[in-house]
Amino acid sequence: MNRTDFAIDVTGVTKRFGSKTVVNAIALQVRRGEIYGFLGPNGSGKTTFIRMLCGLLTPDGGTGTCLGYDLRTQQAEIKRHVGYMTQKFSYYEDLSIRENLDFIARIYDVPDRTAAVRRSLERLGLENRSHQLAGQLSGGWKQRLALAACLIHSPQLLLLDEPTAGVDPKARREFWDEIHGLAATGLTVLITTHYMDEAERCHRLAYLAYGNLLTHGTLQEVLHGSPLSTWSVSGPNLRPLAVALRTKPGVEQVVAFGNTLHVSGRDAAALEKTISVARDAQHEWKQISAGLEDVFISLMDSAKDNFA
Repeated sequence: MNRTDFAIDVTGVTKRFGSKTVVNAIALQVRRGEIYGFLGPNGSGKTTFIRMLCGLLTPDGGTGTCLGYDLRTQQAEIKRHVGYMTQKFSYYEDLSIRENLDFIARIYDVPDRTAAVRRSLERLGLENRSHQLAGQLSGGWKQRLALAACLIHSPQLLLLDEPTAGVDPKARREFWDEIHGLAATGLTVLITTHYMDEAERCHRLAYLAYGNLLTHGTLQEVLHGSPLSTWSVSGPNLRPLAVALRTKPGVEQVVAFGNTLHVSGRDAAALEKTISVARDAQHEWKQISAGLEDVFISLMDSAKDNFA
């Protein structure tokens, strides 16, 4: 694959704050037109990494490009071609939707600003609310306004930092339908999320914990690359069984999923030995494929806290 096929192409990117390394030598390539899911616990360095990609922070180490522009020396050019949606709603709550979009269009010096604002309102279904103050909007409508503002200058790359946090399931689904529609037109999207169902809608995934990139690839590559062995158990009185299992050899996770437990560990032999002892006539055990949440929790548990 040609290097120009990558919207993001970085190697060894590092960021330190004082003595703490919050992003540690990350190498990442994101193809143009791809939806790339960026996952990890709070404080893992995801937002810091995104801010380096969009030119708001300068890396302390490493090299690379974003949309073909150098991460260190061409930050102004990167900003002109990237749309960045922050975790916190960052628009003026005492301005209307239309006024907020017009203001953002002014910042980017968008040609024919009036027409650009109208197109943004139409694209995100905001026409009927265009005169409503941003501060009066629900979480889902604020999300639409933020996405419209990110798109008004026709960026080539969207960086979305937990855009659906606190948004209801219907609004989340509509948001993702919009993201897939944008990607189909060739727009590249890097999105951070804590929702496993959203992660599964991405073309590829990366998992970051305590500043380190622990795994990346397609959903199937991430799942198949995990050494995690997982069993499902169903039957009565699962709570006391879960408590007893958590202290046994080979058991790293015991998680309730509806009327079943998922019991997981990376030492398959030790886990099977524990299960053979725990089996009884009341409970049904079967080995299953590890889910994305199982894999990511295992990765997080095995990672070293850089603030410890």
